Amino acid sequence: MVLMNDWSARDIQKWEYVPLGPFLGKSFGTTISPWVVPMEALMPFAQPNSVQDPKPLPYLCHDDPYTFDINLFVSVKGETMKEPSTISKSNFKYMYWTMKQQLAHHTVSGCNVRPGDLLASGTISGPDAESFGSMLELSWKGTKTIDLGDGQTRKFLQDGDEVIMTGYCQGKGYRVGFGQCRGKVLPALQ
Repeated sequence: MVLMNDWSARDIQKWEYVPLGPFLGKSFGTTISPWVVPMEALMPFAQPNSVQDPKPLPYLCHDDPYTFDINLFVSVKGETMKEPSTISKSNFKYMYWTMKQQLAHHTVSGCNVRPGDLLASGTISGPDAESFGSMLELSWKGTKTIDLGDGQTRKFLQDGDEVIMTGYCQGKGYRVGFGQCRGKVLPALQ
């Protein structure tokens, strides 16, 4: 498993969403963390799966715990900022669908999945505002500002902003981490 930021170009996504859905707005860029953590290393941090109502179709049902207690943090560092500002604290355990369910659903219609393919979980948001997992949620679709400190605020990312995602599982006296998933918004080419 890795941390992944599948960057969204919200201005493009808003324009094309109806009728196309998330198309070119989601091909903006992808950043992953440097460490690939084997699932075996995460198993000590397995949690009971979310209660799902209504009950999923049979091919999506499994009883083994496959939700994980992974602390997740997202920070933004503007070009003139000395230090990044944490804007979200969430946890992978808030996922409604397990990774096994996502993989089963993705492949049920015959879609190939091969070693090395990259599948993302989707936005991981928690139950309260400080655990929302995207700028769109945090800024409530651009209607609220996010305070970054030092007089800096954002509704959406700006050119020069760096987004830093980190995550780890906390054991007794040790951590299993992924490294930083870090990317910078560059200005559009002329």
